Formats: sequence, C-alpha cells, structure tokens
Amino acid sequence: MMRTIFFAFIFMSAGIISAQTTISGNVTDEQGQPIPSANVIVSGTSVGTVTDFDGNFTLSVEQSFPISITVSSIGFTSQTIALSSSESISVQLAEQTTNLGEIVISASRTPERIFESPVTVERFGLKEIKNTASIDFYGGLENLKGVDINTNSLTFKSINTRGFAAFANTRFVQLVDGMDNSAPALNFPLGNLLGMTEIDVQSVELLPGASSALYGANAFNGILFMRSKNPFDDDGISAYVKTGMTSQEAAGDNVYWDLGIRAAKKFSDKFAAKANFSYLKGTDWYAVSQENVLNPGVGREAPNYDGLNVYGDEVSTNIRGVGQALASQGLIPSGAVNLLPNETVSRTGYLESNLTNYEAESIKFDAALHYRPFADDFEIIYQAKVGKGATIYQGANRYSLRNFFLQQHKIEVRDKNFFVRGYMTDEDAGDSYDMRFTGININRFWKDDRAWFGEYAGAYVQATLGGASSEQAHQLARQTADTGRLLPGTPEFQNAFDTVTNDPDLASGSQFRDASQLYHADANYNFSDLIDFADIQVGGSFRTYRLNSFGTIFTDFDGPISYNELGLYTQIQKQLMDERLKLTASFRYDKSELFDGQVTPRFSIGYTAGEEKNHNFRASIQTAFRNPTTQDLYIGLDVGRAVLVGSAEDNLDRYVRTYNVNNAAANGGQNTATISGRDAYENSFSVSSVQAGTPELADVDIVEPEKAIAYEVGYRAQLGKFSIDLSGYYTDYEDFIANENVIVPLYGQVGDNSQSLAALQSGDTRIFQTYTNAESGVQSYGAAVAVATKVLNGFDLSANYTFADFEQDDPDFRPGFNTPKHKVKASFGHTNLVENFGFNINYRWSDAFFWQASFGDGNVPSFNVFDAQLSYGITSIKSTFKVGATNIGAEEYFTAYGTGLIGSQFYVSWTINNF
Repeated sequence: MMRTIFFAFIFMSAGIISAQTTISGNVTDEQGQPIPSANVIVSGTSVGTVTDFDGNFTLSVEQSFPISITVSSIGFTSQTIALSSSESISVQLAEQTTNLGEIVISASRTPERIFESPVTVERFGLKEIKNTASIDFYGGLENLKGVDINTNSLTFKSINTRGFAAFANTRFVQLVDGMDNSAPALNFPLGNLLGMTEIDVQSVELLPGASSALYGANAFNGILFMRSKNPFDDDGISAYVKTGMTSQEAAGDNVYWDLGIRAAKKFSDKFAAKANFSYLKGTDWYAVSQENVLNPGVGREAPNYDGLNVYGDEVSTNIRGVGQALASQGLIPSGAVNLLPNETVSRTGYLESNLTNYEAESIKFDAALHYRPFADDFEIIYQAKVGKGATIYQGANRYSLRNFFLQQHKIEVRDKNFFVRGYMTDEDAGDSYDMRFTGININRFWKDDRAWFGEYAGAYVQATLGGASSEQAHQLARQTADTGRLLPGTPEFQNAFDTVTNDPDLASGSQFRDASQLYHADANYNFSDLIDFADIQVGGSFRTYRLNSFGTIFTDFDGPISYNELGLYTQIQKQLMDERLKLTASFRYDKSELFDGQVTPRFSIGYTAGEEKNHNFRASIQTAFRNPTTQDLYIGLDVGRAVLVGSAEDNLDRYVRTYNVNNAAANGGQNTATISGRDAYENSFSVSSVQAGTPELADVDIVEPEKAIAYEVGYRAQLGKFSIDLSGYYTDYEDFIANENVIVPLYGQVGDNSQSLAALQSGDTRIFQTYTNAESGVQSYGAAVAVATKVLNGFDLSANYTFADFEQDDPDFRPGFNTPKHKVKASFGHTNLVENFGFNINYRWSDAFFWQASFGDGNVPSFNVFDAQLSYGITSIKSTFKVGATNIGAEEYFTAYGTGLIGSQFYVSWTINNF
C-alpha cells in the first residue's frame, strides 16, 4: 500500500513538473529605462514575481499557454498581456500623470484607487521616496497636503493633521505593518525611532481626520500606515549610505551619518525571510533661548527670571514669606520683614547646553520570517523590531532620552480575505533624564532651597539697610546666595550631574525609569469571496496596558498598573450604477474597563461622474472617540512649574507629597503641609479667578472619553495631465480632553476666606495641571486643495494649500491647537531629465501661529523653506546617487515653541538595490 502511494506521488510530481511554464521578459518606462520592483502577476491568481534592478524578470507557473499576466508598478499605468508562447517579452509602462490612480488600502481596509476613496487619503510611495528632497522619507511626509511635521529634534519628528497636538500627539496613530508604533508609557510614537528602514518601505498612507470607526480609540485626528516590502516579492540585498552636515548658528557645522542594509531571500514558494539594519548619528539642534517666559522682554536681571531653555530657575518663592519664616525663627528682626518686597524670587538656573551633549543617534533592526504552507496567499509571519536611540523629547519638560529602547514582536496569520495578529511593545527608558529637574537638583545638591532663599533674604535686608536700591539689593542678594555655586565644566559639577541623572527620585534626582508594555491583538475578515452583493468586513481588537515606571512617571510606586480595552467593528460597502456610486457604512463599539462603552459609526457616499469617469464627488459623516491616555489617567509627576496628576478615580489619592511652607503661623505652626492629587480636583483655585483678584473654587471634573463628529466633503478630478484633489471638513468635539491649570493652597480650604487666602498671599501654593474635559464646545474646520500636472514635456509640477482653524470660548481651557491657519507647499522636478538624471525642488510656507503646550506657550513665526536634490542612476552597478540640501536659504526657524532652531542639512547618498 505504501509503495502504491509512493509511486502515485512520483507520477503526480512528474505531471506537475511537466506542466510548468517559464515566462521571462523586461519592463521599462517610456524612455526605455528599466523599472525595478515592478509586479508581474499571472492574471486571476496570486502567483507572481518582481523585476530586478535592470527590469528583468523570470516567472515559472504551473499551467499551460495561453496565459495572461498583469504588469504594474507604483506611478505607472498597469498593463495586462496575453501570452501564447514562452518567448521573452518586453513591456513598456506609461507613467501616470498623477497618483490618483494608485491603490490604497487604509481608507476602507480593502484595496481601492485613491480616486474612488470614500475619505481623504494621502499616499507616499516608492516614487515619492526616491524623489524626496528631504534627508529621509519620514521627513518627506511634510510635503503632503494637510500634514504638519513638528521637529522635536534631529531624530524625533511628530506628525500632526487637523490640529490639537503637541509632540505628545495622542490623537494620531502610527501603524507599522499593522503594529501600533506608540511607546506604551508615552502613548504616542517617537517619530521613526521604531519605525522602518527607508529601503524596506513599500508604501506610506495617511488618513487625516476621524478614523475610529475602523481603527479604534486613538485614530481621532488621523492615522499613518507604513507597509514594508514582503521578501516573497522583493528579495535580494539593498543598502544605502548617507553622509553630510548639519549647520546651525548655535551648534555650528557637524557631521551626519546614516546607513542601512536590507537582506531578503525567497528560499522557495513556501518560505522567505528578511532582515534590516540602520544606524544614524548626528548632532541635535541646540535649544538656546533665554527668553523670560514669565515676563518676555525682561532679561536675567529680573529677580523672578525663568528662561525658556534655562533650568533650575523654576524654583521660586515669595521672598517676604521667607523673611517671615526667618523672623519666626529669630534669625532676623521682625521689623526687617517689611524691608523685603512682596515679590517672587527664583533660583539661578543652568543653560540646557550645560545639561546635555546633544548627541542624536538611532539604531534600528528588524527581521521577519514568512511561511506560506500552501504556496498561495495564506501566510504566517513572525516579525521582530528593535530600536535604540538618543534624542530629545519635549513634553511637560525637555527630556534627554539616552539609550531609550523599544521592541515589538508580532505573529500574524493572513490571506487576501483575513488577518489575525497579535503583538507586544516593550519600552525601556534606559539612561534618560529630565533636564529641568537636572538643573533643579544640581542646585539642591549644592545648597538646599531653604538655605539659598534664606541667604538671599538676609543679604537683601543687609543691602537695603546699607542704602542700596531695590535693584542693587537683588543683585547683591543673588551674588551672596550663589557664592560657591557649581560651575559647568568642573569636576564638582560633573559629580553632581552624574549623581542627579542616576537618581529616579525627583526630589533629589532627574532620571526617569520605565519598563511599560502594551499587548494587542486584532483580526479582520472580508466576506468578498462568500458574498457577492456587497463587500462586508468584520473585525475586532483587544489591548492591555501595563504601566511600570517604578513611580517616576505614574503613581505605580507599589507595582505596575494594568487595564484593558476591547473593540468590535463591521463595514459594508456597495457599488451601484455601473460602479459609479459607492456607499460605505461602518460601525464600531469600544469598551475600556475604566469607562462606559462607545459607539462610532461612519457613513460615506462617493459618485464618479463624467463620460470618462474622471470626476469623483464624496461626502462622509464620521464619528470618533478617544479614551483618556495612560498619562491622562495615572500620571503623578512634579515637573517644577506644575504637578501633573491624572484623574482616574483611583489615582486621586495615590499622589501624595509634603511641601515646605513659608508662613508656618498661618499653617497652625507647622513648617510642612501634605497634599494629594485629590486637592487639585476638589480644593483648588482657578487661575483666571486669582489673576482677576477674586479667588474662586476651580471645581475640576475627572476626565471622560472625548467624542467628535466630523463632516467632510471632497472632489477629485483627472483632466488630461491635470489633476485636482479638494476637501473640506468641520469637526464638532464633545468632552474635549484638555488640561486645566489650578492653584492648590498648601493649607486651608478654598472658600474659607482665611487660611487658603493666607496661603495665596504667602506663596504657599502649588500649581497643578489637571486632566479634564472642556465645558464649552470645541469646533475645528478647514480645507485643503492639491493640484498636479506635467509641464514642459515631462516636468512634474504640484502645489497644495491647507487652511485650518478652531473655535472655543472657555477662558481656563488650553486647547493646544498648535497648527498654522495657512500652509502652502509646492514641488517641481523631473525623474529623468536626461538619461538617468533627475531632480526635485520642494517649497513650504507656514503661517505664524500660537503654540500652547505644557512646556510653554509662545508664538511660532512664519517661515519659508526650500529643499532640493539631484539624483543620478548607474544601472550597471544598480545604484542611485543623490546630493541634496534642506533649508537651503539657511534662515533658521522652529515649528514648536521651546525647541532648537532648525538649521540646514547637506547630504550625499548612495543607494544600491540588488533585487
């Protein structure tokens, strides 16, 4: 019996082998230049291959002639060719004049042309990556319409769409091969730190606006999708090296290196693997502003000076209150108290450049194993990604991230109709530290606050009694209190710096520790092969957060804090009227264990008009919601200027701290007072009432999920070589999550008209940043238009304009819109001006706007930026060389208040694609 089966197997195998057919050929563009990585697929199947760097391909199929193949490549019009013999063929693809014909997946979780997408979608593919003048593909995204990129540092850029975001952009999701790229403790992605190596990018898609119906809680203002190349389709070795220089007035000229390699191998029709490695090293943009954030225009001579990029001077107190404390201890005569002014004095701070080395570094590695057990669409994938780096993050304070480490591991099973994936993200803060608290605690390491302010007050009294003016007395008092202060560059200062940055207790150190994790699983099934009348999908997701900062960020001093979120969704899409009319309806339900469930439907309609189907009109109503982030809920962090306390009900009593008081008599004779996070929400003054001179109870509610309804209309047209993409939106927010600063008295109850008011007068208060919902309504609205065409026999010319604005009327509400009202971008270039030679020029103009975030509020001036690149390909060595520059005019600018000015970058690169 076994022998019979064995011979039957041999004959079957021989039959299969004998039926194999080989197809080979070459794919070029209209100028005869080879098109690498073009897809060659047997029509109606998933069997296919890709062209190598010279445009050549060979494909073996298990069927006889006649055979039809479809040849396609991003940026070109696809062709279907009928073959009757095995002779080598030559295929010439015509370049698309615009990208409206390109296929996207993100808008509906199913392949469709951009032209027919039911919502606004932007795409950045292989052609755009090749032609970008930015130093990397991630930076090139800022040339898309409606997109802002806020430059936090050289290696950390934050994408934003439609406003309401700082660097901690918790309303925007970034997915890399389906994995949420956010750091678990921070709740937002650190740019491309754990993203993707440039030579492994297949495509980038961006959905601005509400996307919760399909993608869940945090896809509130937009979502970015990055897809990598599959080793079954793109095997071989590729590599690149870039070098050049960053140039900034404050930092000077510094060398920049970026290199990477990709190795992929298709071992058989069933097994393939790949690995990527990249390394980047440079010098960050120095942040050197000494602007007085408390009194702009007044310099360091001010007694209560607080410099923007100066740290340690946030520690301040009412100097008369210090005098009262000294008098109560018999250290100065009681009559001398009135010689002290009733004003605030701050300690002397350190420049940011004294507290970090501005080294920027990024190391990324990822590997994937792909297995197709049946040699068809069914695929099992294991993927691992690790990223380590040094960068600067600006949140409530400026943080020097050193040896910051992220890793992700994913297992996914999929075919053309479904996927099931599970992954985890693990974060390690490494040797990172808070630069503001480094300055504060180096000061305290040398001399504690009580002693410093006591010496200041005593010296001021003595100078006044000696006949000095108030200005002279302040100068003498500071000199006296600063006598012996630790100076940068000395061994004593370095010893204090090392001690402080390795101490996680913010009362004495500045290190922040974190080992938080995120566990996520999601699945999707498309019934298109089972149901004919409509495209129907169902899916769901489950997520667990495990916060573990050892009490340095969250109130997890007694162990990790965990909570779960669940989501379920469905979508139905139907095409009617000769596929001119497309109707889409989506429905999603999400439930966090901390809040009630949320329902987010989406409805859209699209109609393609014109005899040639070259006009498309669309309209949609999308709902979205956003659960409060891990920090909104469980943060417990004194950042100097304010204490951040999350408003989860069980968090209000977890944050407890004891503070020294100036007016012990008003505090019942006690020199200290203990307050909790609950005081911020239940026993605090509103800032606006104190500023108005009529202190009143703030009465802040604990945070609830944020909701929104977004209305969008759009129009796309393809008119010969000219295309237009126009959209407009209006978003109405409910329970908008925002921060409200309040003033907590260290003693007394707000409204008692005695102790709490005495605390205000003596400076015995702390500012708390609470996490709550805006009482008033918040609306945002905007429009964007992009046009593109071919001019002068093949030159690409495109331009886009974006308008964005918002409304709200609560005086204590800090919206943090952080988006220019007007933006203009343009591009001009040619991919093949002469043989193998191309160029591209990008221009960006941004309107001035007001930046508002926990680190500081301030104006961001308008700016103009030109970037340019020249490229040359040498097919014989499968290489492309590029020389380019960003910010050619060298007019330094910044995109966020508090960061370093962005200078120029000059680079040359060499990329080898050996597919």
